[in-house]
Amino acid sequence: MPTRCYSLQMSSLLTSWISSWVVLLSILWPPFTQAMRVSQIRELRKETEHMFYHGFDNYMKHAFPEDELRPLSCRPLTRDRENPDHIELNDVLGNYSLTLIDSLSTLAILASSDSTGLKAWRHFQDGVKDLVRLYGDGSNGPAGQGERGRGFDIDSKVQVFETVIRGLGGLLSAHLFAVGELPIRHYDLPEGAAAFAKAWHKNVFPASDQGIKWPNDFIYDGQLLRLAHDLGTRLLPAFYTRTGLPYPRVNLRHGVPFYENSPIHPNDSGADPESEFCPTGASSSPEVTETCSAGAGSLVLEFTVLSRLTGDGRYEEFAKRAFWAIWARKSDIGLIGAGVDAESGKWVNSYTGIGAGIDSFFEYAFKSYILLSSGERPSFDTRSPWRVLDDYYRPLGEEHHSAKAFLQAWQESRASIKRHLYRGSGYQHPHFVQGDIFTGATRAFWIDSLSAYYPGLLTLAGDVDQASEIHLLTTALWTRFSALPERWNVATGNIDNGLGWWGGRPEFIESTYYLYRATKDPWYLHVGEMVLRDIKRRCWTKCGWAGLQDVRNGELTDRMESFFLGETAKYLFLLYDPDHPLNGLDAPFVFSTEGHPLIIPKSGRTIPHHYYGIDETQEESPTTGICEAPPSPLPFGHSSTAARPDIFHAASLARLHLMPSLDEVEGAILEYASDHPSVTLSDLSSPSNYTFYPWTLPPELVPFNAISSPMSIRPTIDISFPSLPGMIVGPGALERVQDGILIKTIAGLRLGMVQDTPVETALSLPVEGFRIQVINNLGLGKDEKVYLSRQITFDVVNPTDPNFTRIRDSILLDIVVDVDPESFRQRNHTGTRSGHVATGKCDPLVHKDSGFESPNNIEGAFSHVSSMRTALSTLMNHVSSILRDDAQPSPAGESHVAAKPARLSIPAIIPIGLGSAPLPDVDDSSVFTFSGRPSIDGLSWSTVYVSDEVCENRLPLDVVRNHQVLVIKRGGCQFSQKLRNIPAFPASPSALQLVIVVSYDGSEDLPVGNEYGEIGFQSFVSTSPPTSPFYPKAGLLAEPYLVRPHLDEVQVTHSGIPRPNPISMIMVGGGDDTYRLLRSAAGVGIKRRYTVRSQGVPISNLHII
Repeated sequence: MPTRCYSLQMSSLLTSWISSWVVLLSILWPPFTQAMRVSQIRELRKETEHMFYHGFDNYMKHAFPEDELRPLSCRPLTRDRENPDHIELNDVLGNYSLTLIDSLSTLAILASSDSTGLKAWRHFQDGVKDLVRLYGDGSNGPAGQGERGRGFDIDSKVQVFETVIRGLGGLLSAHLFAVGELPIRHYDLPEGAAAFAKAWHKNVFPASDQGIKWPNDFIYDGQLLRLAHDLGTRLLPAFYTRTGLPYPRVNLRHGVPFYENSPIHPNDSGADPESEFCPTGASSSPEVTETCSAGAGSLVLEFTVLSRLTGDGRYEEFAKRAFWAIWARKSDIGLIGAGVDAESGKWVNSYTGIGAGIDSFFEYAFKSYILLSSGERPSFDTRSPWRVLDDYYRPLGEEHHSAKAFLQAWQESRASIKRHLYRGSGYQHPHFVQGDIFTGATRAFWIDSLSAYYPGLLTLAGDVDQASEIHLLTTALWTRFSALPERWNVATGNIDNGLGWWGGRPEFIESTYYLYRATKDPWYLHVGEMVLRDIKRRCWTKCGWAGLQDVRNGELTDRMESFFLGETAKYLFLLYDPDHPLNGLDAPFVFSTEGHPLIIPKSGRTIPHHYYGIDETQEESPTTGICEAPPSPLPFGHSSTAARPDIFHAASLARLHLMPSLDEVEGAILEYASDHPSVTLSDLSSPSNYTFYPWTLPPELVPFNAISSPMSIRPTIDISFPSLPGMIVGPGALERVQDGILIKTIAGLRLGMVQDTPVETALSLPVEGFRIQVINNLGLGKDEKVYLSRQITFDVVNPTDPNFTRIRDSILLDIVVDVDPESFRQRNHTGTRSGHVATGKCDPLVHKDSGFESPNNIEGAFSHVSSMRTALSTLMNHVSSILRDDAQPSPAGESHVAAKPARLSIPAIIPIGLGSAPLPDVDDSSVFTFSGRPSIDGLSWSTVYVSDEVCENRLPLDVVRNHQVLVIKRGGCQFSQKLRNIPAFPASPSALQLVIVVSYDGSEDLPVGNEYGEIGFQSFVSTSPPTSPFYPKAGLLAEPYLVRPHLDEVQVTHSGIPRPNPISMIMVGGGDDTYRLLRSAAGVGIKRRYTVRSQGVPISNLHII
């Protein structure tokens, strides 16, 4: 036996051997053994500060007090007054020193820097002083007047959205920093001075109080807040519309005289000849009233803070009304569009996505939940001149003000986006596409640079894993192009439609910042370094930072957008300052979509339970509302992102192998000089790509046989049918119905399918079935169904074709019922059930006298031809016209015509066991023909007897001899007992053929649906609309809950003798609703179900009718 000394000696040798290998691995794989040194992070933070000052100092030197800087020509960029239609400039530039206002919150954040904090704080204080000198504080007294004007009394027609997020948000955020509501390191305020500066009404303070005195001899007493109030008030005219959606533009001096339908449109046509707006009748074309979901729905944060700081709830209410007006117009599948008309409320087109025109709506849904979790909502200020219009809108209900409502809107939006627009790992690497708001069908494959915000939003909402995978693709794109092109096409791998510019957008670095804060993964520090180096290498000019006109060739554009200093530089700085006070602030503050930190003031702030996702009425499970834990560090490494199994998948989808080599240094960096600290020598020799392993690991350190996990590619298949003589080919072959597409002929048809839909097999084993995603050139959404007539498939297609195999369902079928309307009314004379009655609701979103319909009844809100309600209306009008044609009035001119039966189908299930009998050998019945017209063919059986449970007493013999269908209720006894109470009878065509058992299980828990009966709607199941009492809604909803009856005994008569002709039985669901329909049945038939498989795989959304 070895001695203890020997064991220790061997242990020491083993430890020494392992240590040697660790040292060797540390030399060979430096990225694995260290994350990013503290000194390196500090240097990157300093470089970011230099980058900001290079832009800001040059703006103040060459462009201030104008709005933006031209970094190539070293001149200011101003409004294009010669061309009012130049909205790319005029929507943003309001002639009020925009870049300074947009930069103030960044200066306040940089003021906490341990290196340049004092410099930033001086810039901040001097910037506020300069703004007040030029524009006053916007109030009515002498202090309101500045050198350039009184506040924002400026003849500039600007976009409401851009002015709110850049101007209003910048002023409010700077005010919150100035009065200490947002933290600045070492900024200690006298309590009395701070209270005076915060207060909106100063008359409660002694005359000796003056506010906060700064070292530049400026006394801050809330001038930025008063300027914000002036600006916000000048935007209010845009909010008075019939829809609750604000007009897209407003003139800061004159309001909205260019919108003739505005209720505050001026009556006279006089106007200043030098003004930017035309008098009534002078314009050659009407003013554009199209806004977007982001523009109308992303105002809640700024307007809420303005209301809370000034005590006037109007601003908050207007912004929330606009948000809910957008949300009320979402499609039936929960998607919202990009463009919407502010006057009509109709979607301008059917495109949707997560990027341009929509992006910040989702952002503000979740961030409003955070911000609104504190503080009390103020009432309207009765001293406001706008009080005369307070009756124009109905007040919003409390539910529209609650933080929980905004959270629910975000959760529903996120679920719909993931369901319809998300393409998962089976599509090479997860990404989002552009879709149709009504169907979810893919409409385009491009990704825009604005959508790079979404991983940050997902991170903020707690979904770190999906955020990381989506961000990985964006990182690969930046790596390839050294910037993010405005649009990139997933399908082609190229820049989409020539849109290759990058104007300094912040969304990518914003998401990088959020992900690093959530995970502390050094990967994101390296991503930030890549961005910083590329900006410095490609965008530096002697007078600031230029945008890229084309990311491929490095062509520069002569504009430094205000958001470059207001957002991009800010998020980069916060990424490299982990100890910044904002990064550790434990309070419900948010960054606006322009990167301005906003918070509800501490005074009166409360934290309701629902902020933390707690419902006081029920006990919460320990895991509810808890964010994901960051991934654990890996052995020999610090980055879980670098070790993701799909990291090369993102690189492959981005076509990273097409990244151009940097054989020579490009851009203005060649003009490096020692007096430009914003550019360092390290930028000269650094490659474009600074990301972590594996994209930058030297080739000699990558094993020759290194592989990533297999790339999952969704199987796809195309099936084409030949053109057949005498069959129509072309547009008439397809018809859109409420929940999908009706195929009228298969001649020349092409079905494009992808295997991505979970289906259950007979053994309940989950497999992925095919889904038809394209018919000819028509894309389909994930939830759209494809209807194909059995007449077509049975007569034309070989049922054993391996690519299109028809299989009969041995478990489920449908019963087809003709309901006699007159009999139904007599038997149900107590009235229509409340579930079928459309209950009118007051709309809190719109003008009291506007006549606009409820947000739950926005039938006119969609202009797209594929609107589901439009399709349903067309179909039902078509059906009604057929019925009218068939029902000719009598020669005597009598107007009364007997109502024709309503035909419908109800799902049914076949029993199993010794007592089960095969279905009667009858032809299948149908509700509609192959062309979509109601079927006029007779049903198999015309005599129906309705009874109760049939448990206590035997049925009379004449019932089973003279009735072909028996309807009974489930319950009271076993199924075998019910069949035993049916007397023996001789077989004949007029005798009993089928027993239908109506199940009540779970019927009381079925969803009721809204007043349109849309829950449970399916096409081709009834000739009546979903609102009709003849629509089998309950039976349809009960289908998933049907369980096969088990007949465990051989069928016997009451005397115990086995039946010579066992009785066929099926079971339907829906309880009383179904029972009432069957009680009024004038005829019954059965319709067997068929599924189609391709190469043995089910086609999940193909329905044979």
